[in-house]
Amino acid sequence: MTLEADVKWMRHALSLAERAATEGEVPVGAVLVKDGQAIGEGWNQPITGHDPTAHAEVMALRAAGQQLENYRLLDTTLYVTLEPCAMCAGAIIHARVSRVVYGAADPKGGAAGSVFDILCSDRLNHRVACEGGLLAEPCSAMLSSFFAARRKAQRPDGVVLTAADENLADENQGC
Repeated sequence: MTLEADVKWMRHALSLAERAATEGEVPVGAVLVKDGQAIGEGWNQPITGHDPTAHAEVMALRAAGQQLENYRLLDTTLYVTLEPCAMCAGAIIHARVSRVVYGAADPKGGAAGSVFDILCSDRLNHRVACEGGLLAEPCSAMLSSFFAARRKAQRPDGVVLTAADENLADENQGC
């Protein structure tokens, strides 16, 4: 794929993330592409779907499996606005996705190099080519904006806590 195609599909994933946000979900979107065509789309839906596995990546993989009538999604690229978690990385490997392109890194739970490196692990039977940071700024901004609004809505005085404030509070709480 060319950089131009990668940007096009990541922008599509961002539009799916916006859909998640309008539904009150964490704004993550994903699209699976094969031969220049979208074969599966997803956005976070664990809250609305009462399904802890309904992450954007899993939803896109499920849709693609139905479209292709196959659980093996060979020669595909998954575009996702946030670095996949361990669960999603496992699903991506089992589906035999060839390549993952993500926007924002996830320093607390990313499994494509930030915390774990599951997608490229030589201990597994399939390795996925992985590239991070494409349109990272708009991907990160969408997430930051969503969580800032959520924090503001939760505070009776309307004061918005920063991520640093939250991390300090977490550290002071213990395990």
